[in-house]
Amino acid sequence: MKALVALVFGGLCSTAMANEVAQDFKQPPVERYNYSQHLDIARVISVSEVPDVRELVPARMIYEDSKGQRHTLEYTAMGKGLTDD
Repeated sequence: MKALVALVFGGLCSTAMANEVAQDFKQPPVERYNYSQHLDIARVISVSEVPDVRELVPARMIYEDSKGQRHTLEYTAMGKGLTDD
């Protein structure tokens, strides 16, 4: 009987931990940035690489706000290509 209780308890703990891990990898919806928008950025998680081109390119930033909510922000950035100077 003790083994059965331990097995059930272990299964419940494993399920709870799996749900927690799944929450960490869940992708939030992509928000499109505009210049009038106020951003509440408490912690930047990642920023996409900007390519070596001389034009505007899409970029993304994943961040957490002050309430711990994760956001994916898409914005336009100038590429890092060199000028003809």
